[in-house]
Amino acid sequence: MSLLVLKAYLKLIYFDLYLARDNFAALYDKVRKYPVANKEPAPDAVKRICDALDMACIWYCKEVLCLQRSSATACLLKSYGVRAQMVIGAQQMPFKAHAWVEVDGLVVNDKPYTPEMYGVLDRC
Repeated sequence: MSLLVLKAYLKLIYFDLYLARDNFAALYDKVRKYPVANKEPAPDAVKRICDALDMACIWYCKEVLCLQRSSATACLLKSYGVRAQMVIGAQQMPFKAHAWVEVDGLVVNDKPYTPEMYGVLDRC
């Protein structure tokens, strides 16, 4: 598990650099084009990866934003052969935007009812 937490931590750093440069377009493009590994994922891959991201977020040097966390989660899942999608949504009043990850239409890194709270703007 510790190697997976390290990989998750490194992904958080990687996507934090995109956010530090205010380069949403490049971050979005990276997640959208990230290849799904051509291998069968382990039955517990989604849980193990999401748990590793949770642990990495605890130890991260600053607050992890939902976009950073979801980008890291989606790419790490894809690297293990899981067909994950990062979803970007927004609500109008009060205006709030949010990002989360879905696998087979189910939210894996947030509350299961998250899609009910936000209108989906895009999936990548």
